[in-house]
Amino acid sequence: MKQLMSFPFITKNDVALAGGKGASLGEMTRAGIPVPGGFVILSSAFDRFISKTQIKADIDAVLHDVHHEDINSVEKASAEIQAFIVSKEIPSSLQKEILVAYDELKSEFVAVRSSATAEDSSSAAWAGQLDTFLNTTKENLLENIKRCWASLFTPRAIFYRFEKSLHNTTISIAVVIQKMIHSEVSGIAFSVHPVTKDKNKMIIEAGYGLGEAIVSGQITPDSYVLEKNSLKLLDINVSEQGKGLFRSKKGGNEWKTLKDGGKQKLSKKQIMELARLIMKIEKHYGFPIDVEWAMEKEMWYITQSRPITTL
Repeated sequence: MKQLMSFPFITKNDVALAGGKGASLGEMTRAGIPVPGGFVILSSAFDRFISKTQIKADIDAVLHDVHHEDINSVEKASAEIQAFIVSKEIPSSLQKEILVAYDELKSEFVAVRSSATAEDSSSAAWAGQLDTFLNTTKENLLENIKRCWASLFTPRAIFYRFEKSLHNTTISIAVVIQKMIHSEVSGIAFSVHPVTKDKNKMIIEAGYGLGEAIVSGQITPDSYVLEKNSLKLLDINVSEQGKGLFRSKKGGNEWKTLKDGGKQKLSKKQIMELARLIMKIEKHYGFPIDVEWAMEKEMWYITQSRPITTL
């Protein structure tokens, strides 16, 4: 049974194996979009881990007793299930495969991202429910993979299952291991204006450091609104950014105070370049997209793309 796959071998049809995030990264890599290199630990590896460690019955029993309207019941179940997963050893053959693939990436720091196999359809969005560990090193790689697996059972994720009537559906999880971009500026972009729903308007948000700070709402980014047909810049809103999230020397992330956080994060030329790239991705998929991007040394990288679920 195949346990790992690198991005160039994955397409958008591989959601059941690579999860929504993994399938999207593979699809974009094949389409020539600048995606940082990486591989996916397939859902079959997680299923095998659950089977070999014999914890499936324990997980099912705990989920069966959950009263999802009662937050204490959900939190208790979450703590129990996550402890089952994190306390077990990853099978040695899989450990070996993962470490070989990590070495082949030739990147000391990687992002370890959860990718649910029921992820990001137009009616359901797992975004924000599952965990991501940025700037992971070889030392804590295996531990962070287990933590990603365990995040399929955070209190939010358990509640979400019940809310979307997915609690009797088998949901598995893949894990994306991706070269870490040491981003000077990063952010998110929507190929259709998410508030006005105007299909000819695109919005780009940008901040210094890692994009996670924007996604989690811990900083207010610059925002730039463009007209897609003419690539005309309609609105520039520059925000004062007092701190940024950056890689710490030993791995992991740390907040740093910024001296010139009030400057515009992207130049007009850079905004246009990024807008063209986002339009290329939207054209490839044929539907409105929500993109996470990063810039290192004047190079653009797309770290995620998914359908805009609010339209």
